[in-house]
Amino acid sequence: MSDRIPFSLQVNGETHGLTVVPERTLLEVLREDLRATGTRRGCDQGSCGACMVLVDGEPRLSCLSLAVTLRGRAITTIEGVETGGTLHPVQRALVQHGAVQCGFCMSGIVVTAKALLDHNPSPTPEEIRQALGSNVCRCSGYAKVIEAIASLSAAPGPATSPERPHE
Repeated sequence: MSDRIPFSLQVNGETHGLTVVPERTLLEVLREDLRATGTRRGCDQGSCGACMVLVDGEPRLSCLSLAVTLRGRAITTIEGVETGGTLHPVQRALVQHGAVQCGFCMSGIVVTAKALLDHNPSPTPEEIRQALGSNVCRCSGYAKVIEAIASLSAAPGPATSPERPHE
């Protein structure tokens, strides 16, 4: 095993000084060292999205990212999405639309949807589906998840119309 490397990570707006072996993933550091356990360990292969976080505002699979390569980057976990104890609009919409079931995948879905809406405030349902392509949910079937995210769209029309039929 390699020698430990001192470095710092900026997670949810706070800088954390750490000393880790270079082989440790961001997921391991977040969960084990920083106790940010909302970031889930799913497949450890980058195929489920449960470990998704934002790095400089872009979705990133933390199980495939080495922590030491992310110094100087802004990392946002599910714990950093809410502000002052208030749920993020994506979180509220998912709850209001009944899209949350077991919740295991939701942290990855929330940060992915947040990044999508930050970059594209008026996504189409197809753009939402495409953005969520790396997030696996075994409970919901995705219809309510897509409906919830579409309800936040800034564009008037079918994506925000209350008359829109359920998918």
